[in-house]
Amino acid sequence: MGKIVIYQILSRLYTNNNSSCIPDGTIDRNGCGKMNHFTEKVLKEIKKAGYTHIWFTGIIAHASKTDYSEYGIPASHRSTVKGNAGSPYAIRDYYDIDPDLAENVAMRMQEFESLVERVHKCHLKFIMDFVPNHVAREYKSVVKPQGIEDLGESDNTGHRFNSNNNFYYIHSALGGEIDWQDYKEEPARATGNDRFSAYPTICDWYETVKLNYGVDYQGNNTCHFNPVPNTWIKMTQILQYWADKHIDAFRCDMAEMVPVEFWEYAIHAVKKRHRQTLFIAEVYNPGLYSSYIKQGGFDYLYDKVGMYDTLRGIASGRESANAITRCWQNLGTIGSHMLHFMENHDEQRIASDFFAGDPLPGKAPMIVSACIDTCPVMVYAGQELGERGMDAEGFSGCDGRTTIFDYWCVDTLKRWYNNGNPSDRQLTAQERELRLFYSGLMNIAAKEKAIAKGLFFDLQYVNPYSDNYNPHKQYSFLRKAGNELILAVVNFDSKPVRTGVVIPAHAFDYLEITQPGAYICTDLLTKTDWTVNLYADRPINLTVPAFNAILLKFTLPG
Repeated sequence: MGKIVIYQILSRLYTNNNSSCIPDGTIDRNGCGKMNHFTEKVLKEIKKAGYTHIWFTGIIAHASKTDYSEYGIPASHRSTVKGNAGSPYAIRDYYDIDPDLAENVAMRMQEFESLVERVHKCHLKFIMDFVPNHVAREYKSVVKPQGIEDLGESDNTGHRFNSNNNFYYIHSALGGEIDWQDYKEEPARATGNDRFSAYPTICDWYETVKLNYGVDYQGNNTCHFNPVPNTWIKMTQILQYWADKHIDAFRCDMAEMVPVEFWEYAIHAVKKRHRQTLFIAEVYNPGLYSSYIKQGGFDYLYDKVGMYDTLRGIASGRESANAITRCWQNLGTIGSHMLHFMENHDEQRIASDFFAGDPLPGKAPMIVSACIDTCPVMVYAGQELGERGMDAEGFSGCDGRTTIFDYWCVDTLKRWYNNGNPSDRQLTAQERELRLFYSGLMNIAAKEKAIAKGLFFDLQYVNPYSDNYNPHKQYSFLRKAGNELILAVVNFDSKPVRTGVVIPAHAFDYLEITQPGAYICTDLLTKTDWTVNLYADRPINLTVPAFNAILLKFTLPG
């Protein structure tokens, strides 16, 4: 198996062709992408671009102001929904598919199952969200399987905390600065961001309620895990339900807000039946990384606080490229369990005015993300086209992100999607070049043995003394598997650099490079051949383009 390369798609936006959207528009006015729009033709183009997995964000039914009462799905109360489309992380029915995404709402589950089938037919893997920490305020399953009890259905609401309750109760009515209109909740329930108050603020996750996994947060964080809490059983049933539908991986939202003991219980149960199912955790506290991997059983964790933050700092001119070394060293033996990215639905777009203002400075950090380790790498749809995320779509305003709350059309994706006939024809020259770069890089990451599986050697420590090598703007490393060696020299500078890169004798020993000499090698990014003298402690002189890299592949004697 090669490296996992993930393409994240916000499902309602990706195939929406309406180019005349208005802020705060309804679904009737602004339109919405559908599962059926992901045809084999579209999926094959995604596969050809180097991706191995697609994360379909927003597939499960979530709170929305759109009314589907004729299908037994009324609109959620306006006070409990952000935007018109609603947050995909305010789940209103864990057993249902979001009706917005179906061409025939009554057949939404069948359309979903067909999508999973098409994804697999195109030799891709399917990732979906699992949101374990919180649900929508008006959570109610309308399609749960027979014999399944709803969340909160048997709660003893007279108890602030009870290990068999699914929610935490506050014995007061909702109030405060939120305009609840005629929405009533008494007793109130704690919000998803651990706000144990009947008066959540506008900055809280007020549209969600916290699930109770047996931790009494207001009682000195005491844990009540024996007998197994009711929420553990219900949430594991949900995971099993979707795993049985041939989901290949779960991206687990805010996993660190749920006790690691639950993950140990649930992941073990799912993998007992579906051994190959992967679990990816959104965890931001480095102090928890090891426990969520070793005890919890997660396959991969977000590397946001380390690698993403560092690379963003370098690309923005606030951090030295030397910091990359510190990043991977801090992870110790768990580096291969991290997930690298430079964009996702939570982070600002590289090309936005809030980040780099241009997509080109994102190329160098993306090369490091994709090539530095054997761990997965992810691209957020539109990133490969230089999407700026500077629309004021509605609820979230203009914040450098692509909205997750509104019905909208993403201009760059619309032009590439081309009414279901993917094409570069409507892209600008820069967008075409950028898409070609990302496609080339993702294919390198997925298919090059040295990148996907090889050993790693950091060259940064020896090269500050090399000619014209600026360790604050350049970063270099080696990857090797079998007789294939890749030398990566990355340039974060806004101008090309002519530099010398030294490979120390220790690297030759560690990587077992036994035959130095002159080699004909290939730059994987440009497909051009070079003649390079590969000797210990002698500089290899290279000209590295601005915001880019050279990835020289050597084939050593077998």
